[in-house]
Amino acid sequence: MRTKELTTVTMTTIAETAQAPVARHGRWEADARTRAARLENLLGDPYDPANPHGLHALFTADDRRTPPAETEALLAATGLGAEFVPAEHGGLLTRADLLARALRPVFRRDVALGFGHGITSLFATGAVWAAGSPAQRHDLARLLLGGGRATILHHELAHANAILRDEFTALPEPRRGGYRLDGRKDVIINASRADAQVVYARTDTARGPHSHSVFLLDPAEAQPGTMRHLPRVETTGMRGVLFSGLEFAGRPVPGDALVGRTGDGVPLALRTFQVNRSVICGVVIAAADTVLRSAVRAATTGRSGPVARRWHKALTGVFADLLACDSMATVALRALSLLPDRAHVFAAAVKYVVPDLLRENLDELATVLGGRGYQHGSPEYGSLDKLVRDLPVAGLGHAGTASCQAVIVPQLRTLAEHAWFAEEEPPPELFREGAELPPLDYSVLGIAGGGDFMAASLVGSAARLASARGVGGQIAALAELAEAFVVELRALRETCRRLPPSAASASASPAVCVLSDRYSLIVSAAAVLGIWEGQDGTDPFLADPGWAVLALSRIGERLGIPVPDLPDGCTRHVLDELIRRYRAGLSFDLDATVLAQ
Repeated sequence: MRTKELTTVTMTTIAETAQAPVARHGRWEADARTRAARLENLLGDPYDPANPHGLHALFTADDRRTPPAETEALLAATGLGAEFVPAEHGGLLTRADLLARALRPVFRRDVALGFGHGITSLFATGAVWAAGSPAQRHDLARLLLGGGRATILHHELAHANAILRDEFTALPEPRRGGYRLDGRKDVIINASRADAQVVYARTDTARGPHSHSVFLLDPAEAQPGTMRHLPRVETTGMRGVLFSGLEFAGRPVPGDALVGRTGDGVPLALRTFQVNRSVICGVVIAAADTVLRSAVRAATTGRSGPVARRWHKALTGVFADLLACDSMATVALRALSLLPDRAHVFAAAVKYVVPDLLRENLDELATVLGGRGYQHGSPEYGSLDKLVRDLPVAGLGHAGTASCQAVIVPQLRTLAEHAWFAEEEPPPELFREGAELPPLDYSVLGIAGGGDFMAASLVGSAARLASARGVGGQIAALAELAEAFVVELRALRETCRRLPPSAASASASPAVCVLSDRYSLIVSAAAVLGIWEGQDGTDPFLADPGWAVLALSRIGERLGIPVPDLPDGCTRHVLDELIRRYRAGLSFDLDATVLAQ
């Protein structure tokens, strides 16, 4: 496999991370914060028209349908590829939640940039970190640390992550040894410029869970006539990303290119997808943050007095939703380290809920922005127009929802019969900022069974809040909401217990798929309650129940359960914090980080 020359940045990274991860364990979170702040400052003020990495330059590149070359060069120089390499192999990847934090400065500016220069390499390499040979891991780590890219070949945009489609075959070659790779795929990110290809291909003509295998290939080693680059495909969203196709025609694949064992393709995909889903949700929040910021700008610019009352509900509601989405994503990402054998269903639930909430949020913010939200290319207001186009292409549309249903639906009856109201709560470190967690280990991620720690957390939160019901104020409203979600969980349990065995198939009826919607919203509420309970008082706003009351009320309304009236002052309290953060240049997520301006 080709390797890139290691830059000074990445050589330093290797030296710093060569020591045992345990020695760095207490510093992981601080290091991630420092890297995120450094990258935020290097990217500079996004609203400065003269900034080569600002929104004006990024929107211009999007109009040209070209990658923003200068910003990609900056990201390469800073060693962004090290974020996708586990620390044990010389990189900076320790925990998934810290990875998302480190990547948010990029996604805050441009989802397409985040995919085109970065996160796609993470999606591709997960299978290698999970099951690759020492040589494969070493070569891939060196490639990414040197600024190289990896791409993944398995899913079409038309059917999202449906890896069981016959797009590639790699049938054994008994005489020569190894495999013969054939097939075509028209839409691949960075197909024309990737230095490594991770290919999911059918290796068994029989249908079943072990029909596919994974191969790590070097495109430079393809023999003439066995690999053909197909024309670029232009997309409605993420227009600066280079999508194109590849066609293999009898390409010889050596046996040592196999990742793991023959037939491991589907299990490896299921194991790594939970990381991918959770990280996507954790970073795309930053893009929605930028749109909310433009809406606050529209509502406050030219006004000497308070924000007009007609915008209060939309602005505070979206702010509460972003905090809720961050709560869900943060818990899912931490669970990958703390509860790796049990995180897969909750990861799918988060990926199910967060895109829907963000799409609804964009609709609400459009009412505040009006025509300005579609001022194409405007740094101040054009982020709405771009994100509306980018989200579906980023896998945050209907097809992605269907893939999450395929994970959740088969588990519902088992969870109802054996897990809900029957298991212990997860460790409090799952919700506590600054808690030390184990490193992310792809090889121990589970893909079936494991109970439901989030349902248990919901029941525990409601029990602790029960004494506050009826006392009035925001804490009483929070207690009432917690109990309402528990009641809904009980009702869902009774429904799911009556599901026929056939409902476990991914092609279950729409009526059964609706149950996954109910379930996902319930455990999302559990994440909000858990994050609120995990506060230590360092952030007075997050320690106050007001934001959680508003967030849970909106989740409850989506679920169709009775919700109490918002207590007096709840909306005003959330609005005041939103305006304070806007004026102070702080992010609208749980971290409230300082932004470049």
